[in-house]
Amino acid sequence: MKITMAHGSGGRETSALIEALFASRFDNPALARMEDAAVVEGAQRLALTTDSFVVTPLFFPGGDIGRLAVCGTVNDLLMSGAVPRYLTCGFLIEEGADTQVLERIAASMAQTAREARLSIVAGDTKVVEGKGGVYINTAGVGFVPQGRELGAACLQKGDVLLLSGPLGDHHAAILSARMGIENAIRSDCAPLGEGVFALFDAGVRVRAMRDVTRGGLATVLNEWADRSGYAVHLKEEALPVSQEVRAFCGILGLDPLTMGNEGKFVAAVAPQDVSRALSALRSARYCAEAAVIGEISGADEAGVLLHTRLGGIRRVPPLYGEGLPRIC
Repeated sequence: MKITMAHGSGGRETSALIEALFASRFDNPALARMEDAAVVEGAQRLALTTDSFVVTPLFFPGGDIGRLAVCGTVNDLLMSGAVPRYLTCGFLIEEGADTQVLERIAASMAQTAREARLSIVAGDTKVVEGKGGVYINTAGVGFVPQGRELGAACLQKGDVLLLSGPLGDHHAAILSARMGIENAIRSDCAPLGEGVFALFDAGVRVRAMRDVTRGGLATVLNEWADRSGYAVHLKEEALPVSQEVRAFCGILGLDPLTMGNEGKFVAAVAPQDVSRALSALRSARYCAEAAVIGEISGADEAGVLLHTRLGGIRRVPPLYGEGLPRIC
């Protein structure tokens, strides 16, 4: 069945679409009430985030727009130290979209939400004129334990940087799919809760965390340097990049430091906790290749400095201009 404008009218067709495609897959007590807002248990400290997903193609090696929408929102909550609990999703569907495509997306979202241990409790569906595209807007809510404070303002001189795994996989997978290049590269799209919670459960003093998405690691670390007033030192030989992605970058002239990921995060931890942190990360799903990549330096320097394999030092700027569009 194809989507028509009637499916966005708010009438019987809209109700049937929501019931058939979404409600049955996202089923939970809060959503089942089908009111204008979900009523859920609260807490004193909430983390809130919102995001929109317009990736092309909708399905790619290692993921799809549905999994991406859940992972992207969940990971943003996790980076604040929150425990993700609730998610809303708004679907903007162009006329002519195939309901079988929507079923696949909804099923993927439901499975990923279960993996991430949160509930999709509210949503909205709009149909607009177009050529069969699908876009998703999400909002996420998580609870932040008392006393847990993370962010660039918490960074200290000597803190060590850990990266949860290889760079560039998602960016390379999306670009390969668009260009029709056949290779073994798959998106790293994943919820990162297991790795994040492993750090806290191990008693690691985590100063700051960020998922490495659009703009890449270079942009994230430049933001930390700007906001903290400290410099960041990276070791080129320590940066994990798969052989496939490294070869892909060599062919197309790409830099893994500015490529987007959807299942990697960087954490700054107290130097005394590095061994414990690395062990905890490597025991977690999606973080087996975690590595120490650098450290926070003094305020007498600035920006991000890369110590190259040849023994030199070069400044790493953030991404300038347009990177790969519609990557998420």
